[in-house]
Amino acid sequence: MSDLTVEMVQRGRGPSTQEAARRLGVAREIRSAREKLTSQTGLERAFDYELLRHYAEYRAGAGLALALLAAALATAATFWIAPPVTASWALAVLVLIAINTTLSRRFLQADPATIPLARWRRRFLIGEVLQSLSWSAMIGLGATGGWTFALFGLVIASAVTTMLAATVPLAAVAALVPLALATASLAAFFREMDGLLLVTMAGGAQLFFLSLSRRLYTSTVGALRSRAEKDAVFGELEQAKANSDEARRRAEEANLAKSRFLATMSHELRTPLNAILGFSEVMKNEVFGIHTAPSYREYSNDIHDSGMHLLNLINEILDLSRIEAGRYELNEEPVQLAYVVEECRHMMGLRAKAKNQTFHGLVDDALPRLWADERALRQIVLNLLSNAVKFTPPGGAIWLKVGWTASGGQYVSVKDSGPGIPEDELGTVLSSFGRGSLAIKTAEQGSGLGLPIVKGLVELHGGQFQLSSKPREGTEVVVTLPASRVMDTMLPLDLDPQAPAPAKGALTRAA
Repeated sequence: MSDLTVEMVQRGRGPSTQEAARRLGVAREIRSAREKLTSQTGLERAFDYELLRHYAEYRAGAGLALALLAAALATAATFWIAPPVTASWALAVLVLIAINTTLSRRFLQADPATIPLARWRRRFLIGEVLQSLSWSAMIGLGATGGWTFALFGLVIASAVTTMLAATVPLAAVAALVPLALATASLAAFFREMDGLLLVTMAGGAQLFFLSLSRRLYTSTVGALRSRAEKDAVFGELEQAKANSDEARRRAEEANLAKSRFLATMSHELRTPLNAILGFSEVMKNEVFGIHTAPSYREYSNDIHDSGMHLLNLINEILDLSRIEAGRYELNEEPVQLAYVVEECRHMMGLRAKAKNQTFHGLVDDALPRLWADERALRQIVLNLLSNAVKFTPPGGAIWLKVGWTASGGQYVSVKDSGPGIPEDELGTVLSSFGRGSLAIKTAEQGSGLGLPIVKGLVELHGGQFQLSSKPREGTEVVVTLPASRVMDTMLPLDLDPQAPAPAKGALTRAA
């Protein structure tokens, strides 16, 4: 009944699991579409910020390296250019590097929730263009024969610029345009074919750097998507765990309320029921004299039978509730399974004889004892035999077997020649208060708790319950108890003090 309680809680206090998942997916898609509509890059705002953050981190981290590169190029150019010229160029480059580095650090220190992304993107774009123009001024260092040096300097600057600005594609393109124009202008200073080929190769290298930056941008966006999906999955798992904990808490509360209700109703129902059973028994036995009307005796019998049926129903409900709540305590002791089965068969013999049914038994009387709850075993066998007698037609047969299992345990098998159970109803008859179509059509009395109680008691003993049935072929129920409950046969005690001691472990019981 705990599973039913959880289902009822979910239905009564919230949507089903599938409906909740569908709503969550729709809400995520709507939020993503809304963020894309308000974004200038076609991505979600979180992606826009992450891409700018990557750009700012790259720029802030590369400031020192770019300054050293500019100083090295300026120093190398002093071999053919006057030092004041190279120093002026290096100073302009260093100033722009410092400005871009400062902008990047300010962006990283700003609050992500309130930062204007479009404004910062324009700032970074302007900074990239200005810094590219300063790198492009390198062509002025190529005077008096240093054009090849300037060409390779522009190629290095193109590679560095496109890689650093890869996460902002527009900035990468804008930064590469001045460098590409400066590279193309060097073709006017080369008179030989080798120089023109170098300029062409440099232009091709710049296009390759641009495509490489585009691929780096795509891989970065893919990594951001993967991380966002992972975070979303983690969030959904946390939410599902919270919902599960809440549903479990509610189910436990409902289960506790159910247990209290059953305990209260058991007391409230048993008190007047005992009086009904007692007085009806006195009336049907005519203790104070014969009834003047014969029908009063029949009424008394009906009252007593109805009261007993209600008492049995109350006991079954309480037993099933204790089993499902894990509060059914087993009073374990050595039990002879064959004796319990024979006793139950004898008790059901009168009912079977009234329907002209025949018992066929195959019971191994030499089975060792079991360490089990005798009351629970008796209830298991009685419930199985009661169902077999109830649903077997008059003149039918019931087969009862008790023996060893292949693993060293013991089993009880009850098979009848009744109409059987359709395959699609096997789960119904094993559920609480579940009754098959045959029981409904024949109006057989029963609460639908017999088999669930049997299954619960068997599982408490660590055993297995197996139900197999086919229409018009009968039904067979096999209850298996594990080998760990079978007690080893003890050797007879030899009181002769000179007799050898029994082997170690011979007097032990199976673990």
